[in-house]
Amino acid sequence: MIPTPSPPLRLGFPVKLMGVDDIKSNDTRRWQQNPHLKVSLEYMDRALDYLNKHDIRMYRMSSDLAPYATHPDMPQFHSMVRDSDAELRAFGAKARQLGIRLSFHPSQYVVLNSPDPALVEKSIWDLVSQAEMLDRMEMGPEAVMVIHVGGTYGDREAANARWVDTWNTRMPEAVKRRLVLEHDDLRFSVSDILWIHEQTGVRLIFDHQHFWCLNPDGLEMRDALERVLRSWPEGQRPKVHFSSPRTEMRELKRKDKATGKPKTVRVAPVNTGHADFCNPFEFITFMRIAEGLEFDVMLEAKVKDLALIRLRPDLLRYAPDVALRFGLEPAAAAALEAEEDAFLEAAE
Repeated sequence: MIPTPSPPLRLGFPVKLMGVDDIKSNDTRRWQQNPHLKVSLEYMDRALDYLNKHDIRMYRMSSDLAPYATHPDMPQFHSMVRDSDAELRAFGAKARQLGIRLSFHPSQYVVLNSPDPALVEKSIWDLVSQAEMLDRMEMGPEAVMVIHVGGTYGDREAANARWVDTWNTRMPEAVKRRLVLEHDDLRFSVSDILWIHEQTGVRLIFDHQHFWCLNPDGLEMRDALERVLRSWPEGQRPKVHFSSPRTEMRELKRKDKATGKPKTVRVAPVNTGHADFCNPFEFITFMRIAEGLEFDVMLEAKVKDLALIRLRPDLLRYAPDVALRFGLEPAAAAALEAEEDAFLEAAE
């Protein structure tokens, strides 16, 4: 029996659509104007059309899609998700019909390993709300919510253990079905999240830039990536995050402490910061390290969809073998270059 070939790997981006001016990521009105999830979904319906037009099949929605839905002092918004059931089902049906993989990345205020029980409870409430949206959209198990471990609070091992305890004793099943855990660039490494996975079974996310910034155990990238991907059940495609570090120097005006007068200083980039675009050679190298492994890639470049639109012709130009894994055929090169030219001016 001839095996069915796997569908091409997806490229995606988070939240803001940089290539179009009139599609917001969510209803951004203040509470006094009664913002609503239904308005956000109207924007998102148009976003799906934009994604489909540009053959982008993965997208991370704003964590503020349902504004104030879990604000403790604004009960008038608390039924927002339930009240939008029909709109959520219609939106999810359209995303599935277009083959667009959706996800959330809840905000940095969602902290499951905090020593403060009130903060943990509020964090769980936020996760329940976002999981409910994905459930009402009737999205499959690959539509996930990505979070980080949280804070170390002076004891990283104890912080890891508190995360495990929260999962095992307080986490609703509806959240467990959607939640995935990502290592970060400053506090919790791949080794940390692998240990948490062993205690909980939570699925994991590999982040290329974070791995370079924080790998105290000296893990090999291919081995670390394989171990993270194995946290996903068979039949579910994992996803990874990719970004390049900023490299440019900036000149900023700052006050001279000695004279009190402004002066121009040269500021070096922080390696944990994301570049505007993805370095194609770094991306190609990573994908060749990952040869034979299957996963979708969320690009976390600062110019969002524009970085994705630029990367695709670069892959065909410099690495047709990598491009092919994303379904990019050499015959598409001219069209992809024209698409890039429609958004971005060529350097002189």
